[in-house]
Amino acid sequence: MVSVTRRHFLRTGLAAGAVMAVPTASVRAAGANDAIRLGLIGCGGRGGHLLGQFSKISGVRIAGLCDPDRNRLGSVHKRFQQARTWTDPRKMLDDPGIDAVVIAASVHWHALATILAVQAGKDVYCEKPMSHSHWEGRQAVAAVEKSDRICQHGTQQRSSPMQAAIQKFLHDDAALGKILSARVNRYGVRPSIGKRDTPLPIPEHIDYDVWLGPAQDMPIYRNNLQYDWHWDWNTGTGEMGNWGVHVLDDLRNNVFLDKVVLPRRICGGGGRVVFNDAGQTPNIHFVYFDTGAIPVVIGLSNLPDKPGSRSPSPHPGPGSGYIAYCEGGRLEGQRGRAVAFDADGKQIRQFSGGTGDGTHQRNFIDAVRRRDASILNSPMRSGSDTTSWCHLANIMARAGGRFSHAEAAKVEDPSGLWTGLVGEMGKLLDAHGLEMESDEIRFTPLLAIDAATEQFVGEGAEAANAFLKREYREPFVVPEIA
Repeated sequence: MVSVTRRHFLRTGLAAGAVMAVPTASVRAAGANDAIRLGLIGCGGRGGHLLGQFSKISGVRIAGLCDPDRNRLGSVHKRFQQARTWTDPRKMLDDPGIDAVVIAASVHWHALATILAVQAGKDVYCEKPMSHSHWEGRQAVAAVEKSDRICQHGTQQRSSPMQAAIQKFLHDDAALGKILSARVNRYGVRPSIGKRDTPLPIPEHIDYDVWLGPAQDMPIYRNNLQYDWHWDWNTGTGEMGNWGVHVLDDLRNNVFLDKVVLPRRICGGGGRVVFNDAGQTPNIHFVYFDTGAIPVVIGLSNLPDKPGSRSPSPHPGPGSGYIAYCEGGRLEGQRGRAVAFDADGKQIRQFSGGTGDGTHQRNFIDAVRRRDASILNSPMRSGSDTTSWCHLANIMARAGGRFSHAEAAKVEDPSGLWTGLVGEMGKLLDAHGLEMESDEIRFTPLLAIDAATEQFVGEGAEAANAFLKREYREPFVVPEIA
């Protein structure tokens, strides 16, 4: 594939009024005593929250705000009236008065905005997940690593001091012995997003061409444009990319110490059931990861345990977190706390710490001031690796066929975690009057991943590989970074 440079993107994007200069050595790097002029791309709830954190840091000035939704833009501008405003991120990136950007737009913009930002000479804090597809995440990492920019991924729990204590406990001290297997959970009840009979009208206060960016221009049949884009494959990555990225990142960080980039084999499935809405992404999801060392499963559900209930479906361990099963017991970790148990189930240690918010943003600013990416707690490469686990998991629910117990049973499962997870999902569906072996539950049998090419190989690989990269809408094409 031909490499597409930022200059080419700008040349082909003139219709959008996005003429920008290619960065030169004159791009300002904030020194120890300079105010860092920060711009926000995406003025929704998370973007506003992040600005609240950054604005508390001494020497940071909120200098720019950008959102194609003028109402959202205006709302945040009331809080930061000194900031300049744009509706097109490409125009913000052209402004020499912006030193660094916080990317909190919809997921489908994350990778492209990161690439354009570093090519414009800006440092980047990118909210999770890193990308909308595996391929574009790798292009964003390549762009970052070809630049001299400081780039942090928004998996803020990595800045909680609790994480280092857990790593020491599990690995340096080996307090529970060898780690044998692991389970990851995300169980939380969500409502239906509804389904319209006619396409959703786009309000006049939204520059919809910019809002879509790389996504395809397709009719929307949900009730709300904002936030519910998470559950549409055209713009979102579902609950796996929304919350799954946090819990899988804790797993990669604390159980694997980031040493496992991608699993070597994977299988799994899921579906969107009960809601009968316009959403496409799974509201139940179950995946097995063969890492070559410690087997991992992840279970995810947005359904209540039964119709009319507000309680999530039963599961071992925390609702949003992970369990490391060890020779001498287990450790259950979640945001802000963790608990270790011995082999008899007796609690032997507690860990506590904040969510990482505040600390994570300060870590980014410290790295920007020192021009030292090595001190980042969540660099883009680790963020891309974790996000890719989510992308692979999503592919399992998209590329396969009808779920089959016989195919699921082919997974070698000495830990019993996979068998147990599949059984739990079956009971949940049964409580809602549904069956696992139905057209509503998709499943991809075990597929191998080539570590060198990061492509699926073997039977079923062609269908799965088709989801590693999306189709882009001109001129918002994520370039291939050579």
